[in-house]
Amino acid sequence: MHGSAPTQHKEVELKLDLAPRSLRALKKHPLLRALNAAPQQKAEVSVYFDTDSHKLRKRGLMLRVRRIGSRYFQTIKASGHLAPFERDEWEAEIAGQKPDLSLAEGTALEPLITKKLRRRLKPMFETRVRRTIYPMIDDKHAIALTVDQGTIDSGSGSAPLCEVELELERGTAAELFDVARELTQALPARVTVKSKSERGYEIIDNKQGLPAKAGPIDLSAAASTRDAFKVIGVACLKQVIDNEPALIKGDAEGVHQMRVGLRRLRASMSLFSVILRDPQTAAIKAELKWLAGELGPARELDVLMQRVVAPVKRQRRRWRGMPSLSHEFAERREAALKRAQDAVQSSRFRSLTLDVAAWLETGQWTNPQDDLVRDRGDLPIAGYAAEQLTQRWRKVRKKGKALSEFDATRRHKLRIQAKKLRYAGEFFASLFSNKRAVRRRKQFLSALERLQDGLGDLNDIAVHEKRIAALSVHHHRSNQSRAFAAGLLTGREDARIEAAIGAANKAYADLAKIKRFWR
Repeated sequence: MHGSAPTQHKEVELKLDLAPRSLRALKKHPLLRALNAAPQQKAEVSVYFDTDSHKLRKRGLMLRVRRIGSRYFQTIKASGHLAPFERDEWEAEIAGQKPDLSLAEGTALEPLITKKLRRRLKPMFETRVRRTIYPMIDDKHAIALTVDQGTIDSGSGSAPLCEVELELERGTAAELFDVARELTQALPARVTVKSKSERGYEIIDNKQGLPAKAGPIDLSAAASTRDAFKVIGVACLKQVIDNEPALIKGDAEGVHQMRVGLRRLRASMSLFSVILRDPQTAAIKAELKWLAGELGPARELDVLMQRVVAPVKRQRRRWRGMPSLSHEFAERREAALKRAQDAVQSSRFRSLTLDVAAWLETGQWTNPQDDLVRDRGDLPIAGYAAEQLTQRWRKVRKKGKALSEFDATRRHKLRIQAKKLRYAGEFFASLFSNKRAVRRRKQFLSALERLQDGLGDLNDIAVHEKRIAALSVHHHRSNQSRAFAAGLLTGREDARIEAAIGAANKAYADLAKIKRFWR
């Protein structure tokens, strides 16, 4: 019936990216070959609506009208804040191709509906897909495996689409991930946390395949500590996965932003360590450490080339041995980038991203056997956040006073603590949102970022000197002119230490004066 009240349900869904050339192998997979029911096929055209300012997108909402044959279906979706792989969904059949906002009553879209919104809603982009649904049903579960192949078109740009969706209709989320794991072990399929609507907005913004920075995290003060970690963890994993295309293309910023996402994920695990005490978490940590090791050299050598070698080349300094030294560093950077690309295109990386997604949603930590750990995870996040911010700030404040006396190793440890404090401030920002807290938070994070930059500069100098020295020793006898150039570069780095320490001390002094925003 057209215009009937929308039905609401929670969509538990996992998406996998799959190249079209792998579809034949997918059809031959034992999971699909064992099915008794024939697959269902249909053509779908979906139009996504928003305002020019993308008001719905900013609120985590999606409004879509889908045409299947001669029938139209309106769907409203809201991002799952407490269960990242779940979304609230309201669907209703409507009379035509335009949204029927009278059916938004009782949905997450209702609070936004005004006369202005009604006037400004317009089509943003559309998807045209050939959808094939394989019903995977047995006594324990019902999972719909859907293959969507087609295009996303905004009018000014388009992109091909080929993805596998696994939607849980009956059973547990763990079973959903088990099916995904069987598929990714046999096929080069990659888990993704990017929806079709996100891909459409990327086309509009011309950001396809570009490096992705961390997105905002919206936490409710009433959320449990356990649920809050899940939201934060998925946001960090998303940044790692979203930077895969840029890194594979060889974009140095893609390497940097994937490392940032990885550092944020590892930092969040440190912040929530009291509820993450199980063997499964330890295994995840080990794999994340592996990935960090694969990406690190590419970033370190890129920074060395940009901040040490490039300035000398721009000044056209005719140092003996410099061209040869520069060439060798460039070769090492390319080799390190190739190492990072190989890691991210490996089956080990595909397994890691899926394992982290499954761990965040269904891991042992989500249902702890220890009563104390369970009780800690059940507490509201607001109190835990304030406690963690206080503890982390006390450590930074205590050690920051003696910054000038530290050697490179102790400065590096302080830098890591400052970084974790900054990430904590960003993760928990939405919990302290009155005007005074927002003002103080901006001041606090700005000063903390400057402290982190100063300490990071000092760490870079130490890393650069170590790499330059290693190259100098290696070539001391075979090429003295190159060793001479290396010595000059080291001298230039030494000359920057005093200014970097001064900048870090100034940032720390400013930080110490700012009142805590989480009080």
